[in-house]
Amino acid sequence: MSKIIVVTSGKGGVGKTTSAAAISAGLAKRGHKTVVIDFDVGLRNLDLIMGCERRVVFDFINVIQGDAKLKQALIKDRRLDTLSILPTSQTRDKDALTQEGVEKVLNELREEFDYIVCDSPAGIERGAQLAMYFADEAVVVTNPEVSSVRDSDRVLGLLNSKTHRAETPDSEPIKAHALLTRYDTQRIAKGEMMTVEDVLEILAIPLLGVIPESQAVLRASNLGTPVTLDDEGSRAASAYDEAVARLVGEQVEMRIGGEERQGFFQRLFKRTA
Repeated sequence: MSKIIVVTSGKGGVGKTTSAAAISAGLAKRGHKTVVIDFDVGLRNLDLIMGCERRVVFDFINVIQGDAKLKQALIKDRRLDTLSILPTSQTRDKDALTQEGVEKVLNELREEFDYIVCDSPAGIERGAQLAMYFADEAVVVTNPEVSSVRDSDRVLGLLNSKTHRAETPDSEPIKAHALLTRYDTQRIAKGEMMTVEDVLEILAIPLLGVIPESQAVLRASNLGTPVTLDDEGSRAASAYDEAVARLVGEQVEMRIGGEERQGFFQRLFKRTA
C-alpha cells in the first residue's frame, strides 16, 4: 500500500523543498517507486532543485482542472527510473487547489507509486493545509532557532486537528517526525542556536535526522540535483540518507557532525516509539 508523506514547516527558508527533494530521491534510490509533488502554487521551486524546469509542459493545476492527464504532467527523473516529479503552476494562485482535486490526483498516484512526497508551502495557509490534509506521515522541517521551532509546533497542531486522519473516527493520527536542518555545532556551542535536546523538548515528536550546515546542499540545489544524488559524498548527503533509512523503519544510530550521539537519543527513541 502506498504512503503519503508531507514535508512541511511553519517558517520559510528552513530547507523544506531541499529536504523534500532529498527524501524523495533517497526513497527512489532504495528501489521504492516515488513521486514528489510541488504544492507551492505561484512560487514553484521544486522543479529547479530536481533539475527538470525545462521539461515542464503541464502541471499539477492543469491536472486538477482537467486540462491535462496525470501522465502528461508527470516528469520522470533522468537519473532514477523509480523517481517522478509533479510540478505546479507559476501563474495561478493557491485558490486553484481544491480538496476534491487534490484527493483525486493522490488516489490516482496511489495506484502507481509506493511513496507520494508532498512538498508543502511554508506556513499554515490553504496550500499548506491541502498538502498535509491526506498525509499518512509528516516530516516537520525546522532550524534550531526559537521562531522556527515555535512555528513548527503550530504546524503540529494543524496535523493533529485539521487533516483527514484527525477528522476520521478511529483513524490513526498522522505520524510526525522532526527533521532538524542547518545545524551548526559551532553556533550551538556559542549558545547562538538551540540544542537538539531543546528542540525536541518543545516539539515532543521523534527525531528523523539532523542535517548539518553545508555548502554541499547549496551546490547541489544550484546544479539541479537532490543532495542525496550528489557524487561529492558530503556529510549532509549522508545525514539525509540516514534520515530516509529511519523513515522506512531501519534502525540507524543518530549522528551529529559525524559522531554518534548515544544516551539521550536512545532514551528518546524508546519514549517515542
